[in-house]
Amino acid sequence: MPRWQQFDTFLAEAERAPSDAARQQLVNELLREHPFFPWVDDNRATFAYIGTGAEVERVALNMDVIPHDPPFEPLTQLSGTNFWYVTRQFAPDDLLDYLLVINDPMTPIATERDLVGRVTRYWRADPLNPQRMEASAQTVSVLRMPGARPFPNWAGLRRVTRGTTAEIAISSEELGFSDRRVTVYLPPGYAESESDYPLLILQDGQWMSGPLQAPYIADALIKHQRMEPTIIAMIDSGVGADRDTEYTSMNYPSFLAGEMLPMLQTNFRISAARVGVGGVALGAVAAANAALQHPTLFSRLMMISPPLGRGAYSEMLADIRATFERADQLPQRVFQSVGRYEGKARFVRAAESLREVLSHRRDVEYRFAMTGTGHGLVAFRAVLPEGMAWAFPGAAG
Repeated sequence: MPRWQQFDTFLAEAERAPSDAARQQLVNELLREHPFFPWVDDNRATFAYIGTGAEVERVALNMDVIPHDPPFEPLTQLSGTNFWYVTRQFAPDDLLDYLLVINDPMTPIATERDLVGRVTRYWRADPLNPQRMEASAQTVSVLRMPGARPFPNWAGLRRVTRGTTAEIAISSEELGFSDRRVTVYLPPGYAESESDYPLLILQDGQWMSGPLQAPYIADALIKHQRMEPTIIAMIDSGVGADRDTEYTSMNYPSFLAGEMLPMLQTNFRISAARVGVGGVALGAVAAANAALQHPTLFSRLMMISPPLGRGAYSEMLADIRATFERADQLPQRVFQSVGRYEGKARFVRAAESLREVLSHRRDVEYRFAMTGTGHGLVAFRAVLPEGMAWAFPGAAG
């Protein structure tokens, strides 16, 4: 039986220890008994770091939901030991990414001239937490409270029949790019079948086929009949500012409808009556624009965290909300989600406003999800399975 049922019990005993050596011995025993952190106890989570001497002067927890600049919560060093800790309260369904910050200058982010260099030097994933998300720019650790959505490594699930992926390239006269990568997921059994399949076109293909694990999620959903076997085409976004420019361009819907979809229909067996489009963040805005302009082509729409409120492109985004309200025809099935810790004006209030519109449309099968997340890849991956399953539900859906 564990010696300490709660972190507070350990801390009280450690603080009563007669010497630094005895206190360090308790820390060593704690880490043998409880090697992984955060330690979650009801609605509280304790984060820890092991480090001492001149190499570690200060440690902080970095989370976007911490309302400071920088968004840090300092860790306290347990006197005479190499153990640093901080305890915070969370909602039961919170699923949040975080980093530990070692020896950061603690100056405001708003005035930082070299944020990339600062992050590289001082910010890192939690070595005591095996649950993390790998991405090309940054590996982050994941806090999952007991009531949060599942966050498995979908690629590591066993006994799941795998589909296949192929890479093709597309060029666009509408948007002026050449040889953009499209990763196409083909569900299990596609090669042996002669049937036509539903198609889901997703933006930000480098995320969808990479850290968001869309092909592996599809494998699991199809196995458990939560999603109909579906072809998924994941097109890479532009780089840097090109991504924003393309996704907010009025030419993007014409690209999807007039260039992307015909190319896919030429190369794969696609059911023309069952085509969906989706995305995350500004990619969700691009998908919404396409579905609004071409509702007869795109009968499904998945929007994860679209920034429809105040901020960049706010005039165009307000037009999208108004178009949903006055449109004579909308996609048959619409999925929309937002994170509770995303910006109130840009994300949450705008999402709730759109929810009011869509929940009263009798011609739309609509699902809305409010998640205990912020704005980032961890949040997107957590809700992506629900969005995919809503677009093309299987027999158990």
